[in-house]
Amino acid sequence: METQVKQGESLTRSAFLLAFDLRKEKLTQRGDLGYLLRAATLAELLLAGNLADESGKARALTAPAAEPGSLRAVVWEQISNSPPRSWRRWVQKHNGKAVRLVRDELAAARMINVERRRILLFPVERITPRKAYLSRRLAERVGQAIRGGQPVGLLDEDVRVLAALATAARLKTVVPSWREARLRRDRIQQLSAPVEPIATALRKSVEQARAAAASGGG
Repeated sequence: METQVKQGESLTRSAFLLAFDLRKEKLTQRGDLGYLLRAATLAELLLAGNLADESGKARALTAPAAEPGSLRAVVWEQISNSPPRSWRRWVQKHNGKAVRLVRDELAAARMINVERRRILLFPVERITPRKAYLSRRLAERVGQAIRGGQPVGLLDEDVRVLAALATAARLKTVVPSWREARLRRDRIQQLSAPVEPIATALRKSVEQARAAAASGGG
């Protein structure tokens, strides 16, 4: 496998890299990125057996081997110190902080560049990938997983889950239009099966956030 996941990167870091629009050389849909990152972290914890789905709620089981201060450690601590709550709650909680945590992890790993400056006294941050080809390869593989061609059961689990979450988040780098996602609804349901409650929570969180933004804009 040639993508960054095989090189020791987590689903969460891969989700961040997948969000780069390489043509525009910038992150896309930054308002939704925190939801995607937290969903990816929840998926990692669920698939590793650290969490379980209990009637639509996340229940803590065993602590993960996570670096202190990482998003995985932060999310685990939040859930383990709380009674079982809905996946949607954990997708939405502190989503802005999730972006900053993963950004800093990737910057420390020299996977991205972060440039900060001020325009008319306002701070501006520009994030670009240091290895754009990794994002490109990952987008190609995730896009192929969504469009079909290979049976879902033969896909690598990381690509399968990323495809499910990217679709739930309406990530334009791999799903150009929501119409295309609807046309592939059965395929997406198959992709989502291992993390179905998380994918559903992510989709509803993004829909709610966009509806709220549209209402506020009107």
